[in-house]
Amino acid sequence: MRKGFYLTTLMLAAVLTAQAQTFKFDFSTRKKTAEGFVKVTPQTVYSDQQGYGYDRETSWDGKGNEPFFFSVQVPDGNYHVTVTLGSDKSAGMTTVRGESRRLLLEHVATKKGEKKTESFCINKRDTLIRPGYFVKIKSRERSKLNWDNRLTLEFNGEAPRIRSLVIERVENVPTIFLCGNSTVVDGDSDPYTSWGQMIPRFFTDQVCVANYAESGLSADSFQYQRRLEKILTQIKPGDWLFVEFGHNDQKQKGAGKGAYYSFAYYIKIFIDKTREKGANPVIVTPTRRRQWSQDGKHILDTHGDYPKVLREIAVREQVPLIELQEMTKVLCETMGEEGSKNIFVHYPAGAFPGHSKEMKDNSHFNMFGAYEVAKCIAQGIKDAKLPLADYLRPDFEGFDPAQPDKLEDFQWDAYPYVDLTKPDGN
Repeated sequence: MRKGFYLTTLMLAAVLTAQAQTFKFDFSTRKKTAEGFVKVTPQTVYSDQQGYGYDRETSWDGKGNEPFFFSVQVPDGNYHVTVTLGSDKSAGMTTVRGESRRLLLEHVATKKGEKKTESFCINKRDTLIRPGYFVKIKSRERSKLNWDNRLTLEFNGEAPRIRSLVIERVENVPTIFLCGNSTVVDGDSDPYTSWGQMIPRFFTDQVCVANYAESGLSADSFQYQRRLEKILTQIKPGDWLFVEFGHNDQKQKGAGKGAYYSFAYYIKIFIDKTREKGANPVIVTPTRRRQWSQDGKHILDTHGDYPKVLREIAVREQVPLIELQEMTKVLCETMGEEGSKNIFVHYPAGAFPGHSKEMKDNSHFNMFGAYEVAKCIAQGIKDAKLPLADYLRPDFEGFDPAQPDKLEDFQWDAYPYVDLTKPDGN
């Protein structure tokens, strides 16, 4: 990490903190711009000096149908975002994602001349914990949008149309902090996707999700990398911390390792530190791997004692539990041995540009699978009777993994970038 970069970021954060942290942008083709709004043209390109603009070598002329990115330099925190979608010149169909492919709004249809105003909350962060002390992110994370000095929004869909954008810092919404591995992480590119980046879509703008998960991590390495330390600088009374580990922990060998030893110890640290801050821990059992019994009738439990230990800790410490292990078992078995390939990264050769080999990954989810597992989490929140259930969007009417959505009904607006590198861990 460059020292000068963070010095500049700190100086900018100090200036912004002293101001009202509200940013207003006008994307319309009208000649007159509303008071307080900054006019955006196709030439409004992002730079650190300007602090806002089209990003990732994209722009929008008001009528094109290609996805585009828009970034605003802001300090760490939660931001309430209001987008007015639509166009006077054409119909639109807009999907909005943020940072590293976090799904926020999907398939918002607007007729020609129609306006629709939608809002959501999004968390922005960088690696700074305190001056000179940083989260130890992996080298592969250094290019992730989740960790840079700006808030980036992606406008995608069959015909993305935006009139205006308002970004306002908020302090009073509950935040859900996610701790986990590659089954939770915000995947940066298609096709590897996790439930952590899909779950924001199911919440109203009265909740913010901050996903600190990363592929390959275990309960102890998550803490060694100072991710929990960073969370503890941000978390406040009334917030939530969801913990899902087990995949990588079970592969650790040696003295003191194991479900009832180091794993249980580090899970207890998550609980204790969260409660010290007046926040609420939630335990999530790990997702199933796609490993079938020889007769092809049952998904096997490949996690040993780890889910059992999590359940025991939840009872002993009186922590809410989301039983994702069992929900994904039902989900897979309902789809069957062959059909369950549709929720994991199973693709034939040639499915993606430059992709010459068949992909057979039975641990990591694709876009459809991550969407279904996120619905399991939303239902788990309802089943556990968490107050967070009050903030689920009205269009989430519940989810039964024994009655999953049909693949043919799922529509994903392809991300402009594809990375076929398998996530760490398995």
